[in-house]
Amino acid sequence: MKKTAVIFDIDGLLINSEPLWNKAAAEIFRQYGISLTEAQYAITTGLRSKEFVAHRLNEYKIPSTEYARAEQRVVDQAMLYIDKEATLMPGVEHIFQFFLEKEFKIGLATSSPTALIEWVKDKLGIRSLIHASCSAQNLPYAKPHPQVYLNCAQAMNSSPLECICFEDSFNGMIAAKSARMKCVVIPHAYNSKEEKWGAADLKLSSLQNFGELHFNLLNQ
Repeated sequence: MKKTAVIFDIDGLLINSEPLWNKAAAEIFRQYGISLTEAQYAITTGLRSKEFVAHRLNEYKIPSTEYARAEQRVVDQAMLYIDKEATLMPGVEHIFQFFLEKEFKIGLATSSPTALIEWVKDKLGIRSLIHASCSAQNLPYAKPHPQVYLNCAQAMNSSPLECICFEDSFNGMIAAKSARMKCVVIPHAYNSKEEKWGAADLKLSSLQNFGELHFNLLNQ
């Protein structure tokens, strides 16, 4: 089916925020005596903050009464770091211009809080370009469940089969494919060679590398 809409993840795809989420989590987790490796953080990339926090606190036998408070502290600290330190990922301006020239509807779908969506719209100056933006923050399930992508497509009055998604995480890729959308993954260097990315329709090293040939392969 001909493609008419594109949906972007945010963290790690449009802005270099994932290290800042990890930095914020590390700061809060230290207060509970928790220290995680980079590999442990990578496993939960793409999950909502509440699931990530609850998973790790449960793993270290922290009482569940602490989960909500710890999560809010992680979110608050992460947003402070993002506001001060986040930078655009390579190719963001290129990819938006590419799809604007195609007259595509543009959506954002993320597991992160709505506050981050609004921050990105203003930071990138794209508020007027976005047809729909959806957060999985308050949904029953987040990525890898497809609901946030399905909601975004519906908000744009698009069929999932008309959508191309861009993701950087495994959980996000599974969500997009489960929604029956074409998925382009831009993995991070540390895990880009892993076989799991084979489930994507296309794998690139940067948004900057996406071009007409790739578009034609997906637009079928």
